[in-house]
Amino acid sequence: MATIAVFGGTGRSGRHVLEQALAAGYDVRVLARSASGIRIRDPRLTVIEGDVLDADAVDRVVAGSSAVVSVFGQVKGSPDTLQTDGTRNITEAMARHGVRRIISLSGGGLPDPEHDRPRAADRVIRVLLKLLSPKVLEDAKGHLRVLKESGLDWTVVRGPRLKDTPYTGVYRVGWVGVDASTSVGRADLAEFLLHQVEDRTFLHQLPLVSY
Repeated sequence: MATIAVFGGTGRSGRHVLEQALAAGYDVRVLARSASGIRIRDPRLTVIEGDVLDADAVDRVVAGSSAVVSVFGQVKGSPDTLQTDGTRNITEAMARHGVRRIISLSGGGLPDPEHDRPRAADRVIRVLLKLLSPKVLEDAKGHLRVLKESGLDWTVVRGPRLKDTPYTGVYRVGWVGVDASTSVGRADLAEFLLHQVEDRTFLHQLPLVSY
C-alpha cells in the first residue's frame, strides 16, 4: 500500500490521522520534534525527528512517500509565517522526490470566493477572525498561495470549529454557507483527509467538512 508523509502528527487532529492511516494499511512517515511525542508503536510507522522549518528534516520525511497529509498549524509562540514557510519546505521536497499529491488542513476562515456563499453568521465569524487572529489567517492564505504556485496536486480541506468527539463516519462536505455547519469532530475530519489521498474529486479545491 502507499506510503504517506504526515506533518503535524503530534497534534490533536494529527493523532487521528496517524491512527487511521495505520489502521487502513498505509505505511506512514511522520515528522516530530521528539520521537517521544509519538505514542503509537507500529512497524509501519517511521518517526523522523525535526521541525517543519528545517528543510533537511522535511526532505527526509517526504523521501520514499507517495503522498503528503499536512495538518500542522500555528500554536502559541509560533512564527507568524509557520504554515507558509513550512508548506514551502514540503512542496519543494515533494518536487525533488517526484511526489505529486498533498492534502493540507486549514480553517473555515480561509475564504474560497468561487464556492463559498457566507451567510450573516459566517461573515461575522470572518470579521472576528480578522480582528482576533489576523496573523493566523494571513498565514493560511500564504500557505494556499504556495500550494497554488507549486504545480502539485493539492487539496486544502477546511474545518470549522474542531471537536474532540467520538468518530461517527457521518459528516457533510460543502462550502462556507453551502451545506455546512459550524463544527466537526477531529476523528471524522481525519477520515476525510485520508480519503483525499486516493480521491481526486476535490483536486485544487477547498472543501469544508462539517456535521
